[in-house]
Amino acid sequence: MRGPSIRQQQPPAIGRNKPVPRGASRMVAKEPLSVRLPKANFSVFKKLMWPVMLVALGFGTYEGAQRLLPYADRPISKIAVQGDLSYISQQAVQQRIAPYVSGSFFTIDLASMRLELEKMPWIAHAEVRRVWPDQVVIRLEEQLPVARWGNEALLNNQGEAFAPRELANYEHLPQLYGPQRAQQQVMQQYQVLSQMLRPLGFSVARLELRERGSWFLTTGAGSAGPGIELLLGRDHLLEKMRRFIAIYDKTLKDQITNIARVDLRYANGLAVGWREQIAPTTDKPAVAKN
Repeated sequence: MRGPSIRQQQPPAIGRNKPVPRGASRMVAKEPLSVRLPKANFSVFKKLMWPVMLVALGFGTYEGAQRLLPYADRPISKIAVQGDLSYISQQAVQQRIAPYVSGSFFTIDLASMRLELEKMPWIAHAEVRRVWPDQVVIRLEEQLPVARWGNEALLNNQGEAFAPRELANYEHLPQLYGPQRAQQQVMQQYQVLSQMLRPLGFSVARLELRERGSWFLTTGAGSAGPGIELLLGRDHLLEKMRRFIAIYDKTLKDQITNIARVDLRYANGLAVGWREQIAPTTDKPAVAKN
């Protein structure tokens, strides 16, 4: 007698694809034409285009300027001189710049004109500019004479020397002396000492700085009396001047007409030099002779 038979079933296959029915087709989306075609590269074209455009623009500007220049570049028809002029005349200025005025608006040499004007002794600074369409404006700043420098020049308020021809007209100005390199130093000391002496009624008629560094000052005759000479020495000029002012108010003021000089070169005092007294002359009676 046969017993029951056992059949081993095969497990179903995992991962097997189901058979595709015959006649079925798979749909695939087509890419756009713009994606399939290669893209054009314009970077090289752009790099070449900018220089060409700049060259063309520059050439066009140049050509336009050349065509318009004859209409815009007019002859100079007016020269305007501005500034408070006390020592020079506008006629002298016009004569000085006459060789430059023949130029046109764009060709006139303003730099050379300015340098030529500043060569004039009385002109401290000159400014020259164009004004459309045919005008040149000149603004002048004159020298301000404050003192004489030696016997051949004047000093302005900045301590700069200039030499006009009419020096004889300025003998009323104080006279300053010193080494050529010390013009500004002497001018500064003159301004300081003048301010200190003014409340006493004195003015500075002469101030000298000698080669060894010593200072000598002479006051002018005025309300305080005749001029006197102050020997200041080398150092501590302000301290010595304050000492003179203090002693002058206490002692010297009443005797100023008899004082010729005051020596301030001492550490703590001063020495006074008196004027020579002129003895009065007595007329002798005439003796009649027989």
